[in-house]
Amino acid sequence: MTHTPHELHEEFPADADKIHELKTSNAHFARLADEYHTLNREVHRAETGVEPVGDLVETEMRKKRAFLKDEIARMLAGS
Repeated sequence: MTHTPHELHEEFPADADKIHELKTSNAHFARLADEYHTLNREVHRAETGVEPVGDLVETEMRKKRAFLKDEIARMLAGS
C-alpha cells in the first residue's frame, strides 16, 4: 500500500493533540476533518492513476482539499 501524502497529521504536525481534541469535541471540525480525509484519499488515487479522473475534475478536487485545509487551519489557530 502506498503512502497517502497530505494527511492532517503531516500538514499540522505540531497540532496533533489539538486535532484529536477538536475531532472529539467539535462536530463541525470533525466533519471537516472527515471530509478532508476522504477527499485527500480520492485525490491521491486520482494522482496515482488508481482511479483516474479528468484534469479538470482533479484540479477541482485539489482546490476543494486546499479550501478544507484552510478551514481546518483557521480552526486550529483559533483553538
